[in-house]
Amino acid sequence: MVPCGQKYGGQEKTFTHAVNEKTWRKILLSKEQENQTAVKERLTYRTPAENDGKEVWQLIRNTGVLDLNSSYSYLMWSKYFDETSVVVESGGRIVGFISGFIQPNSPDTLFVWQVAVDDSERGKGLASRMLQSILHHHACRNIRYLEATVTPSNEASQALFRKLAKDLQARCEVTRGFTENQFPDGGHEAEQLFKIGPFYEGSSIGR
Repeated sequence: MVPCGQKYGGQEKTFTHAVNEKTWRKILLSKEQENQTAVKERLTYRTPAENDGKEVWQLIRNTGVLDLNSSYSYLMWSKYFDETSVVVESGGRIVGFISGFIQPNSPDTLFVWQVAVDDSERGKGLASRMLQSILHHHACRNIRYLEATVTPSNEASQALFRKLAKDLQARCEVTRGFTENQFPDGGHEAEQLFKIGPFYEGSSIGR
């Protein structure tokens, strides 16, 4: 287990203590206000709808770096996991997408599956703002942890989740996720598990 600030296999360090719920909500609110100021009105954030599945599939395909799943899976995701996911539109075209779900055996944990940003919006902080948007969803009101798996070569995603932990003043741990041998197709990198949280102390989860 290593802090997000270090490479996997480094020395452990002391993490920042979790802030209380009031402070955490204040941090989220302040970040949201910054986002609203920084983002032009041309961008629209919303939960995905069933009809978005086709365009989301195309967005994932066009990134050229994400695992492209079946078009059916994105239709299902947009319909049944909409409250824990987000799409961003610009001029009526989807330019950003994050898929996430609340883990059945850990109802205080949001797992982020895929993060996709169109070429036209890369380097502008859109992925960070999408993560913030999901955490504001009513469905995520009891979320205390966020998890995601990231390959060692995906430095952009590693930086994204480290930044989220820093913004929320939360712990970030990196452990083994999936090994190369667990993938049937061969040539797939191992996946490291990033775990961020707890976001705040005193959650009602488990009470």
